Amino acid sequence: MKNRSSILVGALLASTGITLAIAPAYAQAQADSSKIAQMQGADRQQRLVEGARKEGELTLYTSAPVDDVAVLTRAFEKKYGVKVKVWRAGSEKVMQRTVTEARAGRFDVDIVDTNGPEMEALHREKLLVAVKSPHLGDLIPQAIQPHGEWVGSRINIFAAAYNTKAVTKEDLPKTYDDLLDPKWKGKLGIEAEDFDWFAGVLGEIGEAKGVKLFHDIVAKNGISVRKGHTLLTNLVASGEVPLALTIYNYKAEQLKRKGAPIDWFIFAPAIARPNGAGMLRRAPHPHAAVLYFDFTFSDAQAILLKRNFVPTSRKVKTVLNQMPLKFIDPAVILDQEAKWNRLYQDTIIKQAR
Repeated sequence: MKNRSSILVGALLASTGITLAIAPAYAQAQADSSKIAQMQGADRQQRLVEGARKEGELTLYTSAPVDDVAVLTRAFEKKYGVKVKVWRAGSEKVMQRTVTEARAGRFDVDIVDTNGPEMEALHREKLLVAVKSPHLGDLIPQAIQPHGEWVGSRINIFAAAYNTKAVTKEDLPKTYDDLLDPKWKGKLGIEAEDFDWFAGVLGEIGEAKGVKLFHDIVAKNGISVRKGHTLLTNLVASGEVPLALTIYNYKAEQLKRKGAPIDWFIFAPAIARPNGAGMLRRAPHPHAAVLYFDFTFSDAQAILLKRNFVPTSRKVKTVLNQMPLKFIDPAVILDQEAKWNRLYQDTIIKQAR
């Protein structure tokens, strides 16, 4: 698996030859978009709505599930009469496409919404611009990055999920050490690329101890590796994977409320990571982009809550105050990706069966 750094370098080398040719136009458009992103004043909302309706549409790149994105975009379109064009893929592909297009002088996307480390990578590529939204003051501190060029809209909480027909609540492990019990042989599952979760867990229990523990768990009881949190959660619901260690809590909760035989729990403290949104410096529809950014941190927060996400606004009541959480820093994960990805692969993935 390529890491984010290699993807960024590859995109840069592939397009260096044409980047200089588009520099003057890029600089002018960047200045225009930045000016709109910084807009303030009593008439800000009116000016944004008027400008967005003239632009008529915006383009969103996101890694969020299709059905959840559709609910948000429909609400935005109904409120403002501005069409949202969506391209959806995994977080790394979202990042890769955004970088590659920008380096090639193609500027189609207005807003990117994906995982924190990928958003941080886009910031470092200087593709994002900070938006002076009046709603940022409503957010929890962990949602705000020092540079302000992307903002956490929701929190992904890594949780464990179990099939309620295959595993009883009384039998659930209370600590990771409990997974050494032979009763878990052939019953465990994990997501293929959750090295950031692994970094957070080992930060709590100690690197050497954690590496040995998870190596022993896999060696003794095996583990099924699946790529994609939604896929893994669905496999728990179907019973193919009785107990998964790294799903996102919202997806398990969604399936549970639909009547699926699934429930979730945490190994305290739960590892949490912000997912966020950012506006492109070269957004082709800057008024609509800022309007959608504002929407993400206002109206959309209540919608996300109804969809069982954990929004970052303090105006909505969430599970953030109901469980112990350990937030992982996307910037640190990005900087240390090679180390933690290697440890995760060597300790769990490569010896999985």
